[in-house]
Amino acid sequence: MFTAYTALSAATNGAVNPLVGESIARRGYDAVLSFVDRGAIPAPHDWGNLLSWCDGVLRATQPVSVDVGALGKGRLVDLVSAALARHPGAVTVDASGDVRVRGCAERIALEHPYDAGRAIGVWTVADAALCASAVNRRAWGHGLHHVLDARTGEPVDKVAATWAMGRDAMHADGAATALFFDGGPALAHEWGISWVRMLTDGRLQWSPGCDAELFIRA
Repeated sequence: MFTAYTALSAATNGAVNPLVGESIARRGYDAVLSFVDRGAIPAPHDWGNLLSWCDGVLRATQPVSVDVGALGKGRLVDLVSAALARHPGAVTVDASGDVRVRGCAERIALEHPYDAGRAIGVWTVADAALCASAVNRRAWGHGLHHVLDARTGEPVDKVAATWAMGRDAMHADGAATALFFDGGPALAHEWGISWVRMLTDGRLQWSPGCDAELFIRA
């Protein structure tokens, strides 16, 4: 995961950072879910010097608050999918926003971030993973939500929702996070991931060759 974080951080010019945990807690999404905003603080920009990892062991040179939300749930989906590999037949692992499908095809609606009763499109997933992120989930207060720019500690305000389809859920989840920032499309292309994103002004953008069925006016 942390090797993937290195690529995420580089692609987004530091906007995605595994040490953003304290920044999120300061905005109110803390261990007790106080939802009390204590102001913005940036995450340590030199996180690569504070963390090291080898043979499954993570080490920190000082106390830090690690948040793996950018791709951690996708990694969990992959682990569950791998644990079920010995079972024959179709398997769908659904972790609420991060889905991996094997042996069948699933049509998955892309929830409108401003109206959970609507969809902006449908994407057919077959032997792949589809991961989504949106500012309407884990949101509290005025303009406060869980997707922060680690460089400032402020919630993103240009992109409302992202969807990313890839071979595995960890990289799709990471790309869905990166797509909130300018470097996201380039990283998704490098990782072989198709994507859709909705801006806060309602416009949709998608990757070349994306085969999602989007409900847009001609």
